Amino acid sequence: MRKQIENRDDLKLLVATFYDKIRADEEIGFFFNETISNWDEHLEKLTDFWETNLFAVKKYKGNPILAHNAVDKRFGQRITPNEFGIWLNLWFATLDELFEGENVEILKRRARKMGTFLYMNIFESRA
Repeated sequence: MRKQIENRDDLKLLVATFYDKIRADEEIGFFFNETISNWDEHLEKLTDFWETNLFAVKKYKGNPILAHNAVDKRFGQRITPNEFGIWLNLWFATLDELFEGENVEILKRRARKMGTFLYMNIFESRA
């Protein structure tokens, strides 16, 4: 039986499991594998991000817009809505595989909004 997302440990499991899938993905894994050198540090930062996002705990320090714009530039502006779609589908699949409940739905909605927002910023930064 799947459980509710209740704390940082749950988010840590979610983030680690999700990024295992991302890293193995043939279509988008290279964006991550060729950019991130310290995965332990990156997973902690992303756990901070989602903990801040879901539980309003002020831990995350970073600028996702600048980070994603830099990755797009590094890879010759090859990030498209397709890459965000793959990311989102893997996020949803991981959530559904591990958890159930209201926080799953909240994280799905927030990830969908975040993906759209980040891609729009990437697109605008290309001009």
